[in-house]
Order: sequence, then C-alpha cells, then structure tokens
Amino acid sequence: MSVQERKARERAVRERLIVATARELAEQQGWDAVTTRRLAERIEYSQPVLYSHFRGKREIIGAVALEGAAEMAVAVRAAASAANSPRARVAALARAYLDFAERNPAVYDALFQLDGGLAYAQEDTPEPLKDAFAALMESLGEVAGDGVHPGLFTEVFWASLHGLATLTRAGRLPPEDTEQRVELLVDRLAVL
Repeated sequence: MSVQERKARERAVRERLIVATARELAEQQGWDAVTTRRLAERIEYSQPVLYSHFRGKREIIGAVALEGAAEMAVAVRAAASAANSPRARVAALARAYLDFAERNPAVYDALFQLDGGLAYAQEDTPEPLKDAFAALMESLGEVAGDGVHPGLFTEVFWASLHGLATLTRAGRLPPEDTEQRVELLVDRLAVL
C-alpha cells in the first residue's frame, strides 16, 4: 500500500469517527450539544483536523443525514420485502418508517428538520436521499391509483408519515394509537 493510499484510508476512518461521534452525541444530548470543540475533544483530534474534513456543524449534520437516509432505505425495503401483498407492503413500509424515526430521533432531525446543506428534490440531490425516496416509491407507486403520478402519491404519503412521526414525537399525538393511524392511512390513501 502506498503512502497516499494509507493516508486516504486514515482520512476515511477519521471522517467516519467524526460522523459516528456526532450522531452518538446528538442522540444522547441533542444537536445543540454537538459542537466542533466537543467533537474534537471526544475523538481526540484537534479542531483543525475536524475542519479538514468538514467546514462546520452544518456539513456534519449533512453527513449524518446521508448515512441515515441509507439506513432508512434499507429498513423500508426490508420491511416491504417481507410482506406478501400490496396492502401489507405499504403497512410494513409505514411501520418501518415510523419505527426508524422513533429509534433515531437525531438522525431523523438531521434528515428532515435541520439544515445539513443538502439539496432535496432537485437535480443535485445526493444519491442516498434519492435512494431513500425510491425505497418509499417502490411500494407506494403500485398503490397510487389510476391517473395518479407515483412520485406525487409517494410525496403525499411520505408527508403523512412525517407528520405522524413529528407530532407523535412532540407529544401531540398519543403513541399508543400509532397502529390505528397506520391502518387508517393505508386504508384511506392507498388504492388496494
């Protein structure tokens, strides 16, 4: 291995450490607790080393969001693939999405609430974000109904899931009724 390859590998390891540490700190104490100074202390590198990877907290949030988008896509696809009918796939997708949001609140915030400097629904949208949307559309497109654009239907269904996740987390909706909400959403929006 050349010196250049070794340095590139070490750089990638440091970058993963920064992202993992930011994510861990955000999940434990919230995003306000994530500062470059605190991250530098936790990973035992100087702040200039951290800034050599990310220009600041915004880019770190973006990196966490991209990682989270990839994880969410895997979770949604796994749940949907285990189901044996369009209705079951959509319900499984909805449950997986809501479960992901509940289990990973800081990642969910990085994806959908905070400014990570990422472009959404544009030509230059990063691939992990496009893939997360595609993971939703794979199951939702088949239940959009005649004459309904699958992408638009996916956006509306996703917005509904996001509302449920956000309102439940904020204590505005009782969590014990989540399953009934999922059933209602699937039965009223999807053409089965």
